[in-house]
This record gives sequence, C-alpha cells and structure tokens, in this order.
Amino acid sequence: MTETDPAAVPETGQPWLRLDPRMLLVHPVTEVVRYIPVLIGSVIVGARAENPMWSLIPLVLIVGFALSRWFTTTYRVGPTHVELRTGLIQRKRLAVPRSRIRSVDIEADLLHRVLGLAVLAIGTGQQADKGDKFKLDALDARLVPQLRGELLAHTAVTEGVAGQAISNATPDASAARGREIGHWRQEWVRYAPLSLTGFAIFAPIVGLAFQFGLGEVIFRSDAVHSVENGSALFIAGVIGALLVALVLIVSLASCLRYLATYYGLRVIDDGTTLHLRHGLFTKRQITMDLKRFRGATVNEPLLLRLAGAAELEAIMTGEKPRVKILPQAPRAAVDHTLAHLLAPNGTQHPDAVRNPGVDIAKHSGTAQAAPGVVPLIQHGPVARRRRYIRTLVPVFALAILLIAGLLAGVNFSPWWLLLPALLVPLAIALAEDRYRGLGHAVLPATATDPTWLVTRSGSLDRDRDCLESPGIIGWTVRQTFFQRRAGIATVVAATAAGKRRYLVIDIPIDQAWALIETVTPGRLGAR
Repeated sequence: MTETDPAAVPETGQPWLRLDPRMLLVHPVTEVVRYIPVLIGSVIVGARAENPMWSLIPLVLIVGFALSRWFTTTYRVGPTHVELRTGLIQRKRLAVPRSRIRSVDIEADLLHRVLGLAVLAIGTGQQADKGDKFKLDALDARLVPQLRGELLAHTAVTEGVAGQAISNATPDASAARGREIGHWRQEWVRYAPLSLTGFAIFAPIVGLAFQFGLGEVIFRSDAVHSVENGSALFIAGVIGALLVALVLIVSLASCLRYLATYYGLRVIDDGTTLHLRHGLFTKRQITMDLKRFRGATVNEPLLLRLAGAAELEAIMTGEKPRVKILPQAPRAAVDHTLAHLLAPNGTQHPDAVRNPGVDIAKHSGTAQAAPGVVPLIQHGPVARRRRYIRTLVPVFALAILLIAGLLAGVNFSPWWLLLPALLVPLAIALAEDRYRGLGHAVLPATATDPTWLVTRSGSLDRDRDCLESPGIIGWTVRQTFFQRRAGIATVVAATAAGKRRYLVIDIPIDQAWALIETVTPGRLGAR
C-alpha cells in the first residue's frame, strides 16, 4: 500500500471516524514497554547526574506521543475506498480501493481483550512497509465483525465466518456456515521443539556472547581452574550437562511459544475465503481470499519427519512467501487439510489421503491421487551421484588439508585425523536422504481440477511444493557446466505466488521439455 493523493480519491460524503477512546489506556502501556531500554538508559543517566528528572523526561515524551495518536488518527469507509489519516508532525493519508482488499486480519492481545478492543489490518496482496500498512488500532471489538464483513463483501464472505468478535466469539458459531478442514490439538505441543526454531534463535545469542568475552570469563574463572588438573571425563561431563540444560531450556521455550501462538487453531473454508483463528494470549483471526490460492507446501524438517509430523503452508498470490496454515502437526492431520485445500471438489481418491503412496492405478473410476500424497518420480542415477559428490567432496578436502598440515609440520593432535573418518558415514546418509527426497510428479487436469506440478527436494529442511498450472507464468531451464556434461537440468517454474520460484532439480534434460509441455501445454511453442 502506498500513500495516495487525496485529489485522486473521490469524495464519499462519509464522516471521518476516530478510534475507540479506550486506546488511550492501551497505547501508553505498549509504547512504554517498547521503549524499556531507553527508559533504563535514562534512569542510569539520571542516577549518575544525581538528577532523577532526567528519567522522567523520556517517560513523559513517550506517553505524550502515544496519547497524541487518538487525536491525529481518523478513518472512513466509503463506497469505493477505505481511507486512513495519521501523523502528528508528518501527516499521512492512505487510501485503499475496496475492490483490492484481499484479506482482513484481526488481532487482540491480552490488554486489548480486557478492554474489549481489537486491531484490524487490511491486506491488498502487495508488500507494504510498516508505515504504509492500513491498520486500525484499536477498535471496539463489537464493531469489528460488521466492519470486516463490509470490507470483504466483494469476496462473498459469509457472515458466520467473518463476523466473530474476538472478545466473545464461539468456535461453533464461526463453523456454522463453513467447513472446518483443520483443528489444533493439545498433544501437538510435543512437536514444537523439533522445528529447531528455538535453537536457531539461541545459537546467535550464545555466539555473540562468546564473541564479547563470555568464553574468556568462563575459562578464567576459579571454578574452571579448580578442575583444571582434574580428569578430562569430569570436564566432558560438565559440558554435556550444560548442553542438556540448554536443550531443555530451548525445548521448553519452543513449547510455550507454540502454545501461546497456535492454541485453539481452527481452519475454516467457506468456499470463497479461508479463515484462520488461533492464539492463547493474543487472539488472531486471518481471512484470505481463495481466489489468490495457487497451491500449498508441506514443510518436513528432518526431526519433524522422523517423528511423523510436518507443517503446512499456503501458496498465495501477493502474500508473504510462507503463509502458515498448520504448525507442527502429525502428517495425517496435514494430509487431511491439504487434501481439502488442493481438491475442494473432492476428486482425490480417499485411499490416497489415508495411505500416502497407494497405487491409484489399481482403483477404477475418475478419482486420482491427491497432489499432496501422489508418489513422485525419482531423477535417476546421475542425480544420485551428484548428491554423493556434493556431500563427500568437503569431507575428502578436509582430510587432505589435515594430512598436508601434518606433513608440513603443523603442530596439532593426530586425533584430528579421525574427524573425516567419522564424517564419512554422516555424509553418505545425508546424500542418500537428499536423493530420496528428490522427485517430481505431474497430475493431469480433470473436469473439475487443474493440472498440478508437485516437486520435492531437501533433507535437513525438505519442502514438498504443490503448484497449480494456472499460477505458473513462466519457465526457465537452467544448466550449469557440470549439469550440461551430465545431461541434466534444473527446471524453474515462475509464479507470482509464494516463493516465486519452484525448482525441479537435476531432472534429465530429455524429460525437462516434456515436463513443461505436460504442465502448460503449448507454452513452449514451436521448437
């Protein structure tokens, strides 16, 4: 969304409205929490200057700025545009055509819910900077259902799905006119630590702490010197205990975050929109226009895959690359929701949903395998060889460097030479898993469903992408020097949705052109 010239927006005759006055109790609290580091710094400065007034000046400015938002923010909903005016020093006016509204998100944290308020954000399918987002914070929660239904009237949103106030909504009411295709269960929390998100957050923090001298402080401490002459086994035990403690802390944090974010998740499809509702402390309601739906991605990180779980993301035009529909959940639940998303007309064979990999050819009738569970075509021995080369070459290079250093007289323990030998089995297992995860399939169009391109790749982080052919806007057949010599290529399907580029990696070159012609007949033209 961008700032619009007021002269370009037709006069609507609608009055300008203000946000709910109760926001005067919300914004000062949220702004003070946001600027806690600044306030702590002002307290330190005031203590050193022996003048406590220094600590009050930033507090007064922050609270005053927060209170000014109510006086400087107005909005109105006209027959063709929705307008928002904000800013104290620099005034800004946003105007969004109502025909371009594709999603309406409603959010309410604990403080908003206590005061009966909600935050309404409009999405148009375009990426917008933080200052250009159309967000109304805060509105009376009782007025939000009617406003959301009015904003999404052009997408034929049913009142039963779109009109639930956050403060007192009941799950049964929102499902009355829509079909529930996904439902969160509390036992799914056990999958939260398996996504490695917590470790990805803590690892940079620990690394930064060691960079600023934490390691030096630890290794020079009296506790370390007291065991310096002790057994190596004891020191290894201490390090192991610290690692176990770190894993437990990160796992607990992941579970708490999972609960707070996805508690009570429900996914409802009413035929025209997809409605998501979740959250423990901060309630969120997301409504997306299914006209912009182009497919789905099943994300299977290694640990989740070993536990029989996965994540489900929607491929939507104009939305952010990853629109999560289901968090870490059992694969059966993911396949159930995926089957409804990809085949809303019910043409997938039921056995394909219950038993992924079933041979649908044995069944009669017009039903076919669901795109989410259809067996994939592997890419042959050349692709397998490339997986092994890419994982084993770094190990052999490390071994050569260690041997060269030892022959050159570099002083290091010969035990380091065992490292490449230990890495070889891991590299072989990784290469084999990467090859098994590599594949593609094409599901031909039926009377009710389009042609589907299904592609999968990765090992530690594996994605199975299901993309419908009408969403593909172009193709690229890419070959590196080594791929040309091996007779393979990487086919890239370009789309305006999701990750924008979906790859079929290391496919034999004679199959690449046939793949493109099968998914989008006539797109290649005369060759």
